[in-house]
Amino acid sequence: MLTPDQIAARTARAVSAATAAGAELGLQVDDARVLYEAFSVVVHLAPAPVVVRVPTVLPPSYATSPETQVAQQRTELAVTGWLAERGHPVIPPSPLVPAEPVRRQGFSMTFWQFVEQLPDAEPQMSTRIEETARLHAALRHYDGALGFWVPFGMYIPDGLAALHGRDDLLPSPDLARAQREWSLIGPVLTSRAAFEAAFPGVGLQTIHGDAPYHNMITTAGGELWSDFELVTLGAVESDLALVGPDGVATYNAAAVALGLRPLDQRVLRVTEAAARLGVVAALAMAPDLPMLVQAVAPVIEAWREMPELRVL
Repeated sequence: MLTPDQIAARTARAVSAATAAGAELGLQVDDARVLYEAFSVVVHLAPAPVVVRVPTVLPPSYATSPETQVAQQRTELAVTGWLAERGHPVIPPSPLVPAEPVRRQGFSMTFWQFVEQLPDAEPQMSTRIEETARLHAALRHYDGALGFWVPFGMYIPDGLAALHGRDDLLPSPDLARAQREWSLIGPVLTSRAAFEAAFPGVGLQTIHGDAPYHNMITTAGGELWSDFELVTLGAVESDLALVGPDGVATYNAAAVALGLRPLDQRVLRVTEAAARLGVVAALAMAPDLPMLVQAVAPVIEAWREMPELRVL
């Protein structure tokens, strides 16, 4: 496990890399400030109206294949740029620099427009779930190249493999159960043909990939969609995993009003199982982000108490 001093040093390196990259791109950077950090260090290159997201805690597939990370970052920039061009409420790539990932000092970073976030905002989750339906209505028209269900194929199998022999993070009986469940649902979540055979008539489209109702920024002008790092081709159900019956009902009402289909309960069940396994697999990154152990503990405990998934 990294120590607090080691994490602070990593943050300092990320800020240094973002500052240097911004200066090379012609931005005025007098007071670089960290706005947020967890899996990424998010840096405002003040006074320039530019925010840099510098991923620092990476899934195993990114750590071993930087090209995979860069390809997904390019997809994120393309999708958010597409949304912004069409007037949708999204934090866009910065117009002051090329919309392209920048690699420096071992980090691959992206540049975004700075927006003032309202402090102490209390968002309404039901409204955000309705906005998720509007996001899906917009994204169904995106026709750029996308990977198939990137979050599941990227995080879960490699994460579970990395947890072998790490009983300090996940006891071996839990790991064995997680692998059994993934062997059941993994084939339909990593192959478009397998998914369409198992769930005929359930359409696929561009989706956010990571709980969009949690990834919105509240500003004076309204809420903006953000953090499309896991944008992908998939079924909309995975964007609504674990919202509960009330959230599903709220989404379905908004979706039908927009001419979209309601959520398919079988697909929702499978994607919710995958979401839980994604939390389990995330423990593989805990050595680089120790707070993960406590952060995911309630979800993993709830998963342990559930009956094991045995059929799709």
